[in-house]
Amino acid sequence: MFEDAELGHSVSKAEYARKSIVLRDALLEAQYALKESRKYPVIVLIGGVEGGGRGETVNALTSWMDPRHVEVNGIGEASDEEMERPRFWRFWRSLPAKGKIGIFFGSWYTWPIVNSVMDLKKPHWARLERRVGEINRFERMLADEGALILKFWFHLSKKAQRKRLKELKTNSLTAWRVTQKDEDFFKRYDRFVEVSSHVLGETSHAHAPWIIVEGTDRRYRELAVAQELLDALKSRAERGVGTPAAPATPDPGPDVDSERTVLSELDLTKKVPKAKYESELEKWQGRLALLTRHKRFRDHSVVAVFEGNDAAGKGGAIRRLTGAVDARMVRVIPVAAPNDEEKAQPYLWRFWRQLPRHGHIAVFDRSWYGRVLVERVEGFCSTWDWQRAYSEINDFEEEMTGHGTVVVKFWLAISKQEQLTRFKERAAVSFKSFKITDEDWRNRKKWDAYSGAVCDMVTHTSTSRAPWTLVEANDKYYARIKVLKTLYERLDSVLG
Repeated sequence: MFEDAELGHSVSKAEYARKSIVLRDALLEAQYALKESRKYPVIVLIGGVEGGGRGETVNALTSWMDPRHVEVNGIGEASDEEMERPRFWRFWRSLPAKGKIGIFFGSWYTWPIVNSVMDLKKPHWARLERRVGEINRFERMLADEGALILKFWFHLSKKAQRKRLKELKTNSLTAWRVTQKDEDFFKRYDRFVEVSSHVLGETSHAHAPWIIVEGTDRRYRELAVAQELLDALKSRAERGVGTPAAPATPDPGPDVDSERTVLSELDLTKKVPKAKYESELEKWQGRLALLTRHKRFRDHSVVAVFEGNDAAGKGGAIRRLTGAVDARMVRVIPVAAPNDEEKAQPYLWRFWRQLPRHGHIAVFDRSWYGRVLVERVEGFCSTWDWQRAYSEINDFEEEMTGHGTVVVKFWLAISKQEQLTRFKERAAVSFKSFKITDEDWRNRKKWDAYSGAVCDMVTHTSTSRAPWTLVEANDKYYARIKVLKTLYERLDSVLG
């Protein structure tokens, strides 16, 4: 794989001076065209061997372009805050917005490769393959969201790397740049090449290609990287940002009116008498409160998702949940239509950034499922977008649960007649009238379309790690107790 990067490519001073002037002007022009269009972000990953000139090349790129619209992210060891979130959290936070270029000096590849290389035994291939699969799905999602992804791998032959490290060490001005980690990496050069070549081969795709750059000659590598970036920007500008014509998943199942469904089979007559409700509420709130004080909860977090029909009682159920735990450890996140900042990012971005630290609870009043519910039904996104969202959501939730987050998802269901009754009550009572809007009445006219979308959502995203709990909510007392009891049981199964 690296043979072409060991041929001794070089560029003379005269050629560098001549080409760099033209290249810098063209690159700056392409950058401004990107900024003005704001149609897509550019993600540039910088990886490779130590001494391959990665930092120098990044410095050259940022000096050739307008640095105000280039975000350089130096990804090192994870901080305590980052370690308390899923692996990709810190990368999601650093994604560039549409119209900007984000350079990752170190990336989501760094630690899977380094951990495999530094393993005292043989590389843990099974674990590495899992990480490779996660990376492929992550980059596929970014590309489907419109991102232009370029991945540069700076390579040096073993002989060239030995020479480079020796030159740095013997010069008193640069000796500090050679660390013990660099020395350890060099001792494992052959394994590093074995692991990295495997990972690059498994993750180089048309939508996110790896470009291998020989790192021996500074002038050559700077021109090579800048030219690749320019060509990619021009190519994208010419062809624009499109979406595939074919759906991501097969057409959903039969019409909701003609078949038995998970919603039609719910027994909405279930009730809890008011006299019993008070004691049940105190019991389950108390149990949940004690569970969140368990010493093992400090190694976990909770993400509670509340979806449901309009007027199904989500707010009341959420208040009973938050009333059971220490206010310092819980945060309610109301989800509305995305703002301009959020629209400039992949749709999951605004949810990734809200994930809680260990020992905390995040309650989402509406959630990322808006993509496959309201956005699908109302036509706010393309068919391609909402159909591919199922697998992307499953990946998102698997990242959370794999990191110790307990994901609990509730759909609060009421009958069409019960909704009408509650709508009329809200409209008639002054202090409840703010809860009913023209949009609620419009949504009601699409009851069947929303019901079909809910059934598809449950079919595609109710997994063993993050199952849906369908809550019979015609009786608010019953719904609140079921929510508290379900959350307690899920958390207890993890901490017990």
